[in-house]
Amino acid sequence: MTTAGRYAKSRELHERALGVLAGGVSSEFRKSSAPHPLFYREGAGARVWDVDGNEYLDFTLSQGPLILGHRHPEVEEAVAVASRRGQAFAGQHLAELELAEKLQKTIPCAERLRFSLSGSEADHAALRLARAVTGREKFVRFEGQYHGWFDNVAWGIAAPSLDALGDRTSPASLPWSQGLPRSSAGESLVLPWNDLPLLESVVRKRVAEIAAIITEPVMCNSGCLPPEPGYLEGLRRLCDELGIVLIFDEVITGFRLAMGGAQEHFGVVPDLAVFGKALGSGHPISVLAGRKTLMQPIADGKVIHAGTLNSGVTGVAASLATLGVLERDRVHARLYRLGARLMDGLRAAARATGHAMLVQGPGPMFHAGFTTLGRAKEYRDLFATDRPKYAAFVAALQDRGVRLIGRGLWYVSAAHTEADVDRCLQVVREVLDGMKRA
Repeated sequence: MTTAGRYAKSRELHERALGVLAGGVSSEFRKSSAPHPLFYREGAGARVWDVDGNEYLDFTLSQGPLILGHRHPEVEEAVAVASRRGQAFAGQHLAELELAEKLQKTIPCAERLRFSLSGSEADHAALRLARAVTGREKFVRFEGQYHGWFDNVAWGIAAPSLDALGDRTSPASLPWSQGLPRSSAGESLVLPWNDLPLLESVVRKRVAEIAAIITEPVMCNSGCLPPEPGYLEGLRRLCDELGIVLIFDEVITGFRLAMGGAQEHFGVVPDLAVFGKALGSGHPISVLAGRKTLMQPIADGKVIHAGTLNSGVTGVAASLATLGVLERDRVHARLYRLGARLMDGLRAAARATGHAMLVQGPGPMFHAGFTTLGRAKEYRDLFATDRPKYAAFVAALQDRGVRLIGRGLWYVSAAHTEADVDRCLQVVREVLDGMKRA
């Protein structure tokens, strides 16, 4: 079957969607599918089906939330039972309290919590809170890291070229979108990640302005880059010394690296942390967690945090069920084992077919890209990857029933099996062999 024939119904629906949805999608990241955005009918376990009936082994997992796979029966039963009691009350409910108590025991920094719906909202609340408690206005963020799509964090996420980033000791603060007020660029200082001496030099000179340092503890959104040895510990020491709030954006790492997130995994506890994605298994929920003294201005109503649908019944129910399964089934050992096997298999397939491929990350999530680099440690290194080649790789795997994220990030779920990994690696080998011959 031709590519056009394989996705004919999706193409018709996409053309129809262009008449009502701006760009035919409801999130910018959904535009990147080839040959056009696809429409999906259902998912189950480690697989998803599109409207044309094509079946995919799924390593996208809805951009990360589906840590237990699609439509986990215990999660969906919990949601069904909860929804029969109501959707939202504009008030408190018992399950919300139970979830908060569970998270308080699970997350090292979580002396107090607040629920929201998205990681963007929770990151926004964390930065507002840091400003309030320090009396300072700027925050430090890092090139290539993503903390939501709101104006003040939409600088330094991406660049069209390495040259556009400018001198790494004083990077250009590049807008991610049109429509950003220039004033919002001044709210942050953007620096390369994993360079502790540079960070310390800049922060010490401008400490009177800096309320917070916000970071992904593993740089998942660009390259799945691990922190250099001592880097997170260095951030912690610097923030302690200078009275700066350390914020971990654990929207991806939370509940995926460990039950207590990257802060448990690495043994470095931030002042505030943001969680989302895997917690709700695809149902909307996010968490701002932090030390009691820092969260007190929210408790006192001096820092406003609000949201009509915060701690919604179904999102809370899904989260409680997800945490229960993760603990009972000891899912993390499985994620690390399958992830390592998949990573090793990708490297072996690339070597066998004569492609230079870098595969790195902790295992439950990781990044793959075509490059001769032996290791990447910061966003700038990723410009040495062949992005058009990887896009062709992703499209070829999709045509053969393996679904990936176009920017190179892979997710593993509890629903994946050894046989799934074997099947994926077989397809990868076929695709890489075909690309080499071509």
